[in-house]
Amino acid sequence: MLKIDPATIPSHHLHRTLLSAVAPRPIAFASTIDAEGKANLSPFSCFNVFGVNPSTLIFSPSRSGRGNELKDTYLNVKEVPEVVINIVTYSMIEQMNLASTEFPRGINEFFKSGFTPVASEKVRPYRVKESPVQLECRVRQVIETGDGPGAANLVICEVVLIHVNEKVLDKTGAIDTRKLDLVGRMGADYYVRASKSSLFTLGKPVGNQAIGVDSLPEEVRMSNILTGNDLGRLGSLQSMPTAHEIEKAMASPDFRTISIKHGGMIAEIKQEAHLVARKMITNNEIHEALILLLAANSLEVTDL
Repeated sequence: MLKIDPATIPSHHLHRTLLSAVAPRPIAFASTIDAEGKANLSPFSCFNVFGVNPSTLIFSPSRSGRGNELKDTYLNVKEVPEVVINIVTYSMIEQMNLASTEFPRGINEFFKSGFTPVASEKVRPYRVKESPVQLECRVRQVIETGDGPGAANLVICEVVLIHVNEKVLDKTGAIDTRKLDLVGRMGADYYVRASKSSLFTLGKPVGNQAIGVDSLPEEVRMSNILTGNDLGRLGSLQSMPTAHEIEKAMASPDFRTISIKHGGMIAEIKQEAHLVARKMITNNEIHEALILLLAANSLEVTDL
């Protein structure tokens, strides 16, 4: 593998490497004002939510990697420690990109990018009307990590009011991810659209015991057919199959058919069992797949 020592490469190279590797990143479309009340609007992809008690969002208007200039957003929150984080959807992406232009200080990016400013209720910066989720925040702390090009300025915010367009809610009143059509930032000029076929669900194992991948036989763990995702799903089962289930599988017509098909050749039987098991895992027949794998794993010459 390529090894990169951050201390030995130019900052722009490190920036490109890290932002390509750590992705996709959500986008904080940050609205701020200066001490004179002049509005600013700019997107930042070094952003996430870090807690809810108290609610904590952090984003970073980092120093310029080229000229080391400070962002207007950073200067504004130092003067007026408030911000509105507007969530970015696909329908906003071109205008948001335009707002990222390095306009001179004091220029109103709402007007330049064609977004509609809406008065907030608990903070002074404006909200973006076109955003389906708008987070009014107070800035609790700003941490400057350095004074050189590309240094981060961590703006730690507390959410004080949330505005959600009812069109993106489900029947229970919760935000429906499928209706948001969010975008995320990748490396270079790439973005990702989180909608339709790009979405998938994955049940959380929180609160459930799992057997773990380490409980699987070595022959299964080292399979050249099963993927890491397959092993992860097998390891998420809450219990191992019983000896009775394995014996029953070995005596089943399907298993005997596989054995006869390969003329009693154990290696070939096991390989096909792994192929069949992978299809079963794809069909969410996880427990049954592990039974098959354990049955094949227990084969000896005398069994055939």
